[in-house]
Amino acid sequence: MKKVFLYPFTILYYSLFLSNLLFFQLIQVLCHRLWGYDAHKKSVDWLNFFTLRCLNFLGTTFDFSNPFDMPKKGSLIIVSNHQSTYDIPPIIWYFRKYHPKFISKASLGKGIPSVSYNLRHGGSVLIDRNNRSLALQKIKKFGNQIEKNQWAAVIFPEGTRSKNGQPKKFHSGGLITLFEHIPNATVVALSISNSWRLAQYHYFPIPLGTKVSFKVKGVFQLKEYEPAVLFDKVEDLIAQESQSI
Repeated sequence: MKKVFLYPFTILYYSLFLSNLLFFQLIQVLCHRLWGYDAHKKSVDWLNFFTLRCLNFLGTTFDFSNPFDMPKKGSLIIVSNHQSTYDIPPIIWYFRKYHPKFISKASLGKGIPSVSYNLRHGGSVLIDRNNRSLALQKIKKFGNQIEKNQWAAVIFPEGTRSKNGQPKKFHSGGLITLFEHIPNATVVALSISNSWRLAQYHYFPIPLGTKVSFKVKGVFQLKEYEPAVLFDKVEDLIAQESQSI
């Protein structure tokens, strides 16, 4: 009965969300083709701002906290747990000054208005997880691009989303590869809590009044650590925070 009550709100939400995606698909294409990267990037920022406003319609709130000093310039590697597809818009919006780019599965590169276009043209990398060798080659190239442009690489080392909020074991391959190819990066440990609740009914319906939390748990200069040591440290910080919620 509770789920039935949620359906009308979810349908209205998806109407708003789809309109947002379709509108910014056109805006992205125009910005990218007519004015280049900077204009396209700003259009993506605002796409994600309005995606958050669509979620506010469902009473969803987002709390972002970072008690650490962040660098004014230079590359970032943002390492986070992963709970739902709605982890992405807040990261893009709250870290927008750092130009966040994602390691994403290849299937998302087509068929989704706005999202697929940004993944293909905005500087992210699309990988086939079933082809590990090719995926690592693409991640190496991606890391070099992040280093050159002083952008932020976002990686979810769990590989797949947690369906109940409990952290999964990190896979080392992709993250260690980024460590090797962005040696001057600042590494940001980001913990996400409660986002999984938005997906608990497989996104239909979506619960009302979910409070999603994003907390930066540590900021580290990669060159001051052995990669394996920092990998374990970041994983422990994120897992402890996730388990405490």
